[in-house]
Amino acid sequence: MQYAPELDGPDLLGWWIRQPNHRGHHRARRPTTPPPPGIRFAFYGRMSTVDFQDRASSCRWQRNYAEDLIAGHGRIVVEFFDEGVSRRVTWPDRPQAARLLAAVVDPGRGFDAIVAGEYERAFHGQQLEQLTPVLVEHGVQLWLPETYGPVDFDNPRQLALLDLLGVHSQREVSRARHRTTAAMRAQAELQGRHLGGRPPYGYRLVDAGPHPNRAHAAWGRRLHRLEPDPATAPYVRWIFEQRLAGRSVASIARALNDTGVPCPSDADRARNPHRSGQRWMLTTVAAILGNPRYTGRQVWNRQRTDHDIVEPDGTITRHQEVQRWNAAPHWVISNQIAHPPLVTEEQFVAAQTIHTAPTPADGAPRHYLLAGLVCCGVCGRIMDSHWVHSRPGYRCRHGHTSTHTKTSPRPKILYIREDHLLDRIRHDRGLHRHYPTLRSPDPDKIAAYLRTNNMIIVCDHHAWTVEAETAAYTLNPPGSGLATTAKIPAQRDGDHTTHEELSRFVWK
Repeated sequence: MQYAPELDGPDLLGWWIRQPNHRGHHRARRPTTPPPPGIRFAFYGRMSTVDFQDRASSCRWQRNYAEDLIAGHGRIVVEFFDEGVSRRVTWPDRPQAARLLAAVVDPGRGFDAIVAGEYERAFHGQQLEQLTPVLVEHGVQLWLPETYGPVDFDNPRQLALLDLLGVHSQREVSRARHRTTAAMRAQAELQGRHLGGRPPYGYRLVDAGPHPNRAHAAWGRRLHRLEPDPATAPYVRWIFEQRLAGRSVASIARALNDTGVPCPSDADRARNPHRSGQRWMLTTVAAILGNPRYTGRQVWNRQRTDHDIVEPDGTITRHQEVQRWNAAPHWVISNQIAHPPLVTEEQFVAAQTIHTAPTPADGAPRHYLLAGLVCCGVCGRIMDSHWVHSRPGYRCRHGHTSTHTKTSPRPKILYIREDHLLDRIRHDRGLHRHYPTLRSPDPDKIAAYLRTNNMIIVCDHHAWTVEAETAAYTLNPPGSGLATTAKIPAQRDGDHTTHEELSRFVWK
């Protein structure tokens, strides 16, 4: 409950209210009756970070600006405030903005207009342009301080001003990002500074002294650096030793799992709550072998975040962020050793040159027309591309990988030949009645049609089925003389991984 001081009371606020203002008049007594209804406003505000901003103060100043703008016209009846959301995020992807959009299209929404305390806090780029049709269709006004009141979407001057504000908001973000990345690049390259994030497996973070910025140091901020972790650093050295001895990535992962060594996400659960922490994977070992920070040099900008471009098509497009790995030329490597190395630079470079994946004897590339389109009807996984006896095929081991030693019985491995699948699709009359293109004698045309129309092939040991978006068509009716599974012999047990598997994981 908000505190309301008495005008004639003995407290500080009561005394302050009684003081004359600079014109010699007393401040007006606060009204005891509610203001006239007027326009009912929904206030929208936003703040980018929760670690460096205070929600109460950020919301307060934005709401003060909004209340000054609508004074005498109405009152705020509901509030929507997003915390920890960048302005780049479109409205449907902001939690509170999405609630506001849902309320806009509701006839019983309870407000007549939306007010924001600042344009940049609400919109970025062309977001307002995409929101305009929704507001106009449902008769909801938008009030902004920059337009001194309601936005007139039919006024060319105001539309030009809004376009300029959108460009300015976008430029402000780009300029801040450029300055920040340039500073971080210099700090990593010249100072070897740890710039945040989880420490690599085998290291831990330790105190590195006060922050070099005196203001930050006065606030108590400290620097950190990497130091070998006594519990996990020996395993990193062992992984590199085994790789340099010619051992495969799968064999190393299997040995770590068999001996019960905790995987990185299990060894540091606090920083890896999003991972299972159950076992070592091929990707885990390959990531360690490809991480140059184990040489003692600080490396920055190995990963980036890509943002989808929002096109002005008159609709509200969803915002997505995708993490991608940068190529080695885009990395920033410190000029000097920044922390104790776990391997020498010579060892790291030598490990990158080792390639234990089997290569075709004839050197010819392998082509799989149906890769990614063949699913296992036993376990639901996408079947692996598999080359044997000079022809393409597909197999599913139902989740078993070469990183684990065989222990318990599991479903029989499923093998399918590509030429059998294509031949069955080409001669299935029931399928051709709905998709005549699949009658084509050209295998490439059949595969392209399946991909274009989002069709998949589901196989088990007894039936093959082509599944479209609306129906499924069985390819092996009773009495068919065509074998449902190819006679591809299982490969010998042991240390074996395909070229396709390793090429996705090993950093070259």
